[in-house]
This record gives sequence, structure tokens and C-alpha cells, in this order.
Amino acid sequence: MAARVLATLLVALAAASLPAAAQVYKWTGPDGRTHYGDRPPEEARKQELRIGVQSFGGPAQVDTWTQVLKRPPAVDTSKPRSAAVTMFSTSWCPHCRRAKAYFAQKGVDYREVDIEASESGRREFEQYGGSGVPLIIVGERRMRGFDPGAMDQLLAAAKP
Repeated sequence: MAARVLATLLVALAAASLPAAAQVYKWTGPDGRTHYGDRPPEEARKQELRIGVQSFGGPAQVDTWTQVLKRPPAVDTSKPRSAAVTMFSTSWCPHCRRAKAYFAQKGVDYREVDIEASESGRREFEQYGGSGVPLIIVGERRMRGFDPGAMDQLLAAAKP
């Protein structure tokens, strides 16, 4: 009996560690603007989108993107500052919302790039080796997923 409970627990833990995926819809509002989200208004004409990006649900991974991608940075990263933070996100990602709340609480200046809102944002995301959101760049370091403790360390290391 205990082995069965343990096996069930292990399966549940493995499933919880998989990246979160969400259905994304695109619709045009009454104002003529295009909107994206996981729940369109009932009266809206909507289009289901197939997006190959998932939300990182497991532990955040921090690495040096220039070493992983084996190319030099396009900008001077010798003295990164908190203003040098870029977060690639989507409107539906719960981990992106957690990161935004963290940045607001800590007063961190950052540039947000919604990878579904523009083709250029999507291309930039891919240049950093993005495969899931959030992808947070701080100088030459990147965080895939979000963890407040790891973000504290990244920002502390980036201060001049």
C-alpha cells in the first residue's frame, strides 16, 4: 500500500514539474485593437492560436547565455545595471506575472518584450535561445523561468 501511495506521489510530482501550457486566443475588440489572452469575451470573434512556447513551471535555470549560444553579446555588458534587465514574456504566463510583481516590489527597471505581440520581439527572444517564458536577461546572464532568490542574486551581481 505504501509503495502505491509513493508511486502516485511521484507521478503527481513529475506532472507538476512539467512546463505549464495554456490555450491562447486572439480577438479584435470593439475598439478595433487586437487582443491576446487565455479567455476571450463570449461575444468576440476569436481565433485559436497554436504557440510553440511554454511557460517554465519548474525550478528557474540561470546560465551565461553568451557561453551557451557561443556568441558575443550585442551590447556592452561589462557593467550591467538593473536597467539592463529584459524580460521576454506573454500575457497568459503566470510566472511572468510573478516576475512583474517582483520587479514592481523591488523597484527594478526592466524592459518587457511580449513575444506574441510582435514578430521582432519573437525574433529577439529566439536570438537569446528562448524556448519558454519568462526568459529574463541581465547582462550576460539569463534566467529561464523565475525564482525570486535567484533573481536577487542576479541583480546583486549586476550592480557596479
